[in-house]
Amino acid sequence: MIDWFTDYLALIMFGAMFFVIFCGYPVAYVMGGMSMVFAILGYILGVFPIQAMSNVILRMWGGVALDQVLVSVPMFIFMGSILERSGSAKDMLSATEILLKRCPGGLAVSVMVMGTILAAPIGVVGAAVVLLSLIALPPMLEAGYNKQLAIGTIGAAGTLGILIPPAIMLVIMAEMLNANAGAIFFAATMPGLMLAGLYLLYILAVAIIKPEWAPRMPKEYGPQTRKEFWRVMWTGLFPMTFLMIVVMGSIFAGWATATESAGVGVFGSFIIAWLNGKLNFRMTNDAIRSACRANGMVFMIYLGATGFSYVFRYLGGDDLMISTLDYFSINTGWRLLIFLMILIFLLGFPFEWIEICLIVLPIFAPILMKYDFSDHIGSNSYLMCWFAALVAVNLQTAFMSPPFGATLFYMKGTAPPGITMTDVYRGMYPFVALQVLGLLLCLYFPSIVLWLPKVAGLLD
Repeated sequence: MIDWFTDYLALIMFGAMFFVIFCGYPVAYVMGGMSMVFAILGYILGVFPIQAMSNVILRMWGGVALDQVLVSVPMFIFMGSILERSGSAKDMLSATEILLKRCPGGLAVSVMVMGTILAAPIGVVGAAVVLLSLIALPPMLEAGYNKQLAIGTIGAAGTLGILIPPAIMLVIMAEMLNANAGAIFFAATMPGLMLAGLYLLYILAVAIIKPEWAPRMPKEYGPQTRKEFWRVMWTGLFPMTFLMIVVMGSIFAGWATATESAGVGVFGSFIIAWLNGKLNFRMTNDAIRSACRANGMVFMIYLGATGFSYVFRYLGGDDLMISTLDYFSINTGWRLLIFLMILIFLLGFPFEWIEICLIVLPIFAPILMKYDFSDHIGSNSYLMCWFAALVAVNLQTAFMSPPFGATLFYMKGTAPPGITMTDVYRGMYPFVALQVLGLLLCLYFPSIVLWLPKVAGLLD
């Protein structure tokens, strides 16, 4: 019995982690605590030298604290916090509504466009969905929009932010996969824009086929003079659009790293708040507090995952995982990839994206690298870039899927009293179907993912 326990200690560690997390304890402390508990058990059983725990500290310092790319994470979070607290997002929605008021389903289209541009720097799915729900759902319902269309549009637009660069999820995935952050930004761009396009086509089709679901805005809505129109555009739309172009364009053009562009984004968000007359001590203090809380959560999970992955691998977790997959006949590249897509989809219900990335990617990515996908993607050196984009699209699908997707509960928590959970479920079904279609397209046509990074010369 002791020999069996010793041989399968890593797998027991993996299963125990999920059990304790499902009991409701914080993920960061569970992962860090499990690394300590099983290191001690390994020491007692003679398979783990306790002095090896000193390497965990070195890995935390060298792999997290000194990592220049990870510096961009708190900066992007801070940028999103400033834009949220200063009210710039609400100004942008008003400007986009005015610009698109003659378009069928103009209000829904404007929400989707704004979500595509704005949700990425906010970084956290919950924050993006809640923000869009608070500022967009009441106006859509007041305008006579069908409840399900309004809910689905806002949920899809908010969740899209984890995929469109410069999303902090992509930065962390690049670190986990030892891949070029710029290449993963490029790889996620086309799938993100493709999904946004599918959503927009669906909204336009509904607005044309069932105009009562998406009434046009009245002609008298918004400014009636050209001078007033351009003033609204200047204060609400141009600054935010210019900021996103500068942040993303500087990365894509190779003028700045992700870290440098994040600093530019923070500076630009302060300028926008100042131009809109919203820059004051209270707003800045609230933004700093919000960003610090989010950063603390992200990096505590990161540190806990560093300790967990080190102990897991030292105990032979990689070999045990491979043998377990072989036992269940998951012994080819495509079977493993499909298994990972299903696993990540299911984990997307109870966990946030950062928890999934830090649990799944360090364990399974090295195993996936042992298989050859060159016949499908052209070269196995492209594998991690393609895989990262698939994971990102898959996580977005999981967040939106009834009955347990996190986006659904964020929506219900901020929706007006007349919105039921059934309305939320029904509103998300069409967008989840479009999301699954997008994931299948990225799987079957890897060029959707790889074309842009190849053109930019970021893939060997």
